[in-house]
Amino acid sequence: MRVDIISIFPEYFAPLDVSLMGKARERGILDIRLHQLRDWTRDVHKTVDDTPYGGGPGMVMKPEIWGEAIDSVVAQGQRDQQAHQGHQAHQGGVEGGMPAVLPRMIVPTPSGRPFTQEVALEYAKEPWLLFAPARYEGIDSRVMAEYGSRLRVDEVSIGDYVLAGGEAAVLVIVEAVGRLLPGVLGNACSVADDSFAPGAMANLLEGPVYTKPPVWRGHEVPEILLSGHHGKIARWRRDEALRRTLEKRPELAARLDAGSLDALDRRVLEEFEGRSSRGSSGGASSDLSGGASSDSFRAGPEDVAN
Repeated sequence: MRVDIISIFPEYFAPLDVSLMGKARERGILDIRLHQLRDWTRDVHKTVDDTPYGGGPGMVMKPEIWGEAIDSVVAQGQRDQQAHQGHQAHQGGVEGGMPAVLPRMIVPTPSGRPFTQEVALEYAKEPWLLFAPARYEGIDSRVMAEYGSRLRVDEVSIGDYVLAGGEAAVLVIVEAVGRLLPGVLGNACSVADDSFAPGAMANLLEGPVYTKPPVWRGHEVPEILLSGHHGKIARWRRDEALRRTLEKRPELAARLDAGSLDALDRRVLEEFEGRSSRGSSGGASSDLSGGASSDSFRAGPEDVAN
């Protein structure tokens, strides 16, 4: 997979040189290319932003700078593809000439499509991703309008909060997508057991995990995990995933497809509902979020302006 990132802080992406992403780059699984947006400016100060039309605080990133940067990166990527195809055709003794593909462009923004494990799997099937992380108040909206007619453009949010810039979101997305590429993880089966993974783990959190020693500071590993009975272990893990989701993310549990639940799944749900109702009847809060009451923190107007 090729990944192009255009940013005024390309040095922000140094973490992509380490751990799994670094190894994936060394092996040629991930081809990550960083571009300094200011290289396409034409003034002595290398200005990339200006005041917003209509007034208001902050600055907006200029469309002409982004337009030239995106055009240049896309054109270079297509030339690289054609050169690669020509080399392969020469090596194989056949003619090349297949049309070059275009990148899928991803713009991180709080107002975008929620980024989920399902979206990560979707992006992992793409041969080429182009990221355009913004700073300040964002990129002039005409850039998305322009490239939305020429490329597949996704505005994506990694959560309901505002960052100083989109670079941190790009790191999150690239790592989530990169680990799904064939050959990146040592055990390909790990992906199927991830929280939120499509299939059996859809809308579920992964349960607790343990390793040696069997007893640590008086805490014992659940006996079932030492039994060697793979069927019972699988069932235990499923039950724990259900319990953890019910306790920590009840809104996810509410999305579970009732038709996909077996009798043992339903037993876990009934047990949890029974405990919750007993707690509620005793005067305790039945709030399943696990957090403080809604009155424990109220944001002032200045905290929610964005």
